[in-house]
Amino acid sequence: MSGATDRPSGTARGASLRDRLPDFPWDKLEPYKATAAAHPDGIVDLSVGTPVDPVPDLIQKALVDAADSPGYPTVWGTAELRDAITGWCARRLGARGATHRNVLPIVGSKELVAWLPTQLGLGPGDKVAYPRLAYPTYEVGARLARAEHVTYTDPTELDPTGLKLLWLNSPSNPTGRVLSKDELTRVVAWAREHGVLVASDECYLELGWEAEPTSVLHPDVCGGSFEGLLAVHSLSKRSNLAGYRAAFLAGDADVLGDLLQIRKHGGMMTSAPTQAAAVAALGDDAHVHEQRERYAARRTALRDALLGHGFRIEHSEASLYLWATRDESCWDTVAHLASLGILVAPGDFYGEAGRDFVRVAMTATDERVAAAVARLR
Repeated sequence: MSGATDRPSGTARGASLRDRLPDFPWDKLEPYKATAAAHPDGIVDLSVGTPVDPVPDLIQKALVDAADSPGYPTVWGTAELRDAITGWCARRLGARGATHRNVLPIVGSKELVAWLPTQLGLGPGDKVAYPRLAYPTYEVGARLARAEHVTYTDPTELDPTGLKLLWLNSPSNPTGRVLSKDELTRVVAWAREHGVLVASDECYLELGWEAEPTSVLHPDVCGGSFEGLLAVHSLSKRSNLAGYRAAFLAGDADVLGDLLQIRKHGGMMTSAPTQAAAVAALGDDAHVHEQRERYAARRTALRDALLGHGFRIEHSEASLYLWATRDESCWDTVAHLASLGILVAPGDFYGEAGRDFVRVAMTATDERVAAAVARLR
């Protein structure tokens, strides 16, 4: 008799993995999206932070020039890519002494967030901590690894027993809050004292408006040592490369060395044309400044219109979002804005503490932002 009948079906195996995960929250927005789409002038979708502006020409050219790449790329990336990453870390983060052993390309930052606890070997009895208002994938990553997930307001007030991974997120998604250099220094010292690995999600670091974000790899924060620290960076927002899946890790060489070996076995490699495009993107600051100017103008217009419409905005000193409230249920606010043809994200997608807020993205064209502003006025 074949042993196949003794194995669970593909459906059963899939259900077992799915059962670890929360319901996909964005499905709950569909009725409101339909309402907004029925507006005579069409929907203004400010619910998702996906770039809408063109990929800069120099990046497109680098991608095209590398299109004839018949061989397998390496997980660690080309030497040119590692040079570009270490150079950017020194120039933009102030990170001193970073070598190729301190960097690792990844296939977009969401992939890393979702699978880092698993790749670190975490499981039952281990804890993963993240902010009480946070990107939902931090929780997903803990659940996939069967680790416990806990939230915090101040991470140094956590019980460090069993705590293996501490997520920081500055600038924050969804609130746009920036952790000060002193706050980061205090958290890093606490984590090192208790042997907790810090993973700092810094994907919005180049989009500070009313505050200057600082990396955990800055010497004033880490004391010149990357021990126990990982910084996560993405080219999606600063270079409009969400469709390329280009991101990287920087930090502790020993941790990154282990992750490199694991990711080799898993085939987690960035395509060769994307690696070439990332080299071009990291080597050029001009296109980043141009994109910042676009977002700054949209931010000013949306912020003024929301305030004029009776909203209060908290934090939002950085990132691509405005964290706004009318001091009512976030779903009431979502419904109100949908009636105006504007779709936003409800704050409770990011934690119970966001139940009275909505997240308003600045990632819409100038024309659609102008339409939203006109409707709010």
